[in-house]
Amino acid sequence: MKISLSNTESLPDFRESWFATLMANAQGGVNASYLASMLTSWIEKRGVLPAFMGLTPESFAAMSERFFPGVEIPQRAELSDAWLDMMPEKPELEALFSSYAVDADPQRTWIASMLIASCAGHHHLWEDVGLFSRSDLTAMIRENFPRLAEKNDRDMKWKKFIYKQLCEREGIIACPAPTCDACADFSICFAPED
Repeated sequence: MKISLSNTESLPDFRESWFATLMANAQGGVNASYLASMLTSWIEKRGVLPAFMGLTPESFAAMSERFFPGVEIPQRAELSDAWLDMMPEKPELEALFSSYAVDADPQRTWIASMLIASCAGHHHLWEDVGLFSRSDLTAMIRENFPRLAEKNDRDMKWKKFIYKQLCEREGIIACPAPTCDACADFSICFAPED
């Protein structure tokens, strides 16, 4: 399978080794490379993904078997995911991603769950979910939630954009100005992330 992620050549050796192992056994299409990136980061304690990467143990096992059959993925028993149930916006985020999923394939739900758990992090979404670059995040969202990606036509930072979508669904105007161009926070929302 061709590795299509944008900056795998700059990975430290320990991450490159895990990524190469996962990709050598990868099946299941383009999402395998994104999931390999996220798994590599999660295994190496990068990002904010909790136990089972925000999935149920059963979903984690199903995802692992579907995309990386035969690879023994270490468990992160020290991690907790109890806080996920206390995330007040979790049901709304699940509904948002579900409404934009390209189809009902379980892989869309798995990726959405990982993105939702990563929304609780304090860094850029691509870092918190464990991808190697922002362009990888954009490509993954475009692959799995294309209509949502199309709505982000001005390249707003993904976490801000996702929460802006939640606010709009509730009729809340999050921007203090009538348009983003006139808002004092424009440079914060649209600044480069790399």
